[in-house]
Amino acid sequence: MNRKLLVMPALLGLATLPLAGCGSGGGSGGGGRPIVVGTTDVFQMSKDDPAPFDPATGYDIESWNIFSNTYQTLLRLPRSGTDPQPEAAKECHFSDSQGEQYRCTLRSGLTFSNGRKITSQDVKFSIDRVRRINDPNGPANLLSNVDTVETPDPSTVVFHLSGPDSTFPFKLATPAADIVDSHEYGAAKAHPGYSVVGSGPYTLSSFTPGKSAVFSRNSRYKGSLKINNSKIELRFFTSSASMMKALQAGSIDVMSRTMSPAQINDLADGADPEVKLTEAPGTEIRYLVFNTADPTVGKLAVRKAVADLVDRQTLTHDVYQRTTTPLYSLVPQGITGHNNAFFNDYGDQPNPAAARRVLAQAGIDTPVPLTLSYTTNHYGEATAPEFAMLKDELESGGLFRVTLQGTADWNAYKTAYRAHKLQVFGMGWFPDFPDPDNYIAPFFGNDDFLNLAYVNPQIRDQIIPGTRQKTARSGAVADFEQAQQDIARDVPIVPLWQGKQYIAARSDITGTEWALNASSTTQFWELGRGVSTN
Repeated sequence: MNRKLLVMPALLGLATLPLAGCGSGGGSGGGGRPIVVGTTDVFQMSKDDPAPFDPATGYDIESWNIFSNTYQTLLRLPRSGTDPQPEAAKECHFSDSQGEQYRCTLRSGLTFSNGRKITSQDVKFSIDRVRRINDPNGPANLLSNVDTVETPDPSTVVFHLSGPDSTFPFKLATPAADIVDSHEYGAAKAHPGYSVVGSGPYTLSSFTPGKSAVFSRNSRYKGSLKINNSKIELRFFTSSASMMKALQAGSIDVMSRTMSPAQINDLADGADPEVKLTEAPGTEIRYLVFNTADPTVGKLAVRKAVADLVDRQTLTHDVYQRTTTPLYSLVPQGITGHNNAFFNDYGDQPNPAAARRVLAQAGIDTPVPLTLSYTTNHYGEATAPEFAMLKDELESGGLFRVTLQGTADWNAYKTAYRAHKLQVFGMGWFPDFPDPDNYIAPFFGNDDFLNLAYVNPQIRDQIIPGTRQKTARSGAVADFEQAQQDIARDVPIVPLWQGKQYIAARSDITGTEWALNASSTTQFWELGRGVSTN
């Protein structure tokens, strides 16, 4: 079996692995031959999304894969542990006892890829810009508690928060806080096209839609990362099958997003001795969302009946072939505060009798018509069979009549669910950072990214601000458990499964065990080229 099984502490805060040496862009560089990474990700410039490479507007796994490698943040998540570490900053800390003022000092010698010197004014500009643009599909919600940004000198930036927030250092480590050039990016409008001006480990040398993107090592980079190659080529594929064929033929070196469950299991069983599969725990989740403004699923009994009929065990076994695990709460296993609220309320097996009873008690005629919407390609090719199985599960007892609605256009899909045009729809969540807050606040806080019709004042006004005051996250467990119980009671969302992380590479590629971070984005700098082990 040509497989590495790893525990990634950056995800789960478990065992600590040795930290490799860091420096200002050190490493062998890997010569002039690029490492070619395959992906099925799609980047579309459209009327709805004219700026796919702008950190103010991009808030999905594809965009963050680009941002994390080309822009720079003040802090970053480390290889091991969960505490953010300095990146563009030399040091950062809370400077008051209330946790409402956060101060960072920049490294010396920081420059953008175009050669312009970076000062604290650029940091202020970048944060203020995300908040001012406030793109409905962007990450502004992560910075919603920033009141003002102060720059007392060119190397110091001070964030004044509207309330205590122990998670703020994590937020500064996400692409929401990417530093952009104020001479190149508009203060109040998105940066159109496919160009990137950042200070991260790579520059985007070229981009050909539907074909490839080339990332060259940034010679001006100053930060804490060790860069193990000189160039990455990201090559786009229309299917996981064609991507796998390219990997086995040696025309690409690495693939991750998105492999099918069958491919993962074949590689795990050693189907190709020249390809190694790296597996790690993951905190990606998949879930169903109800539009509670809809006259049908706005009824609690309908949502509870769906929760009674969903068979997670069959989904993870038959569709995902054990590459995922059943999930019974929005906060996944491995994250502080996780509980099994949906298991406790609805069990681990479908319960048609309970579903029939709750509908009858509410006086709801059956079969109840439902439309399940899903994106056909954004989360991989297994999504279509997953929703076909969900349809079968809901219709099996005659309680529901389900219509499936698949959409290939991700931008159109986002626009539709935010406008409350979808009745029940499937979504995935790749965490911004490994904290329970990031599985509650983006969904139920102010300016939630889904624009839910459902509102829970206790979660929004008490639990979220209350837990952010607790620097010891163990002290927030009871509150997060209460939030999960409230969600299971009201069922605005039904959690389905939790994913693992996989990356496949030719046997001469090194660094795959570090290449996927807590948000499942690929850290190109970790990949190197060594000697084949076969």
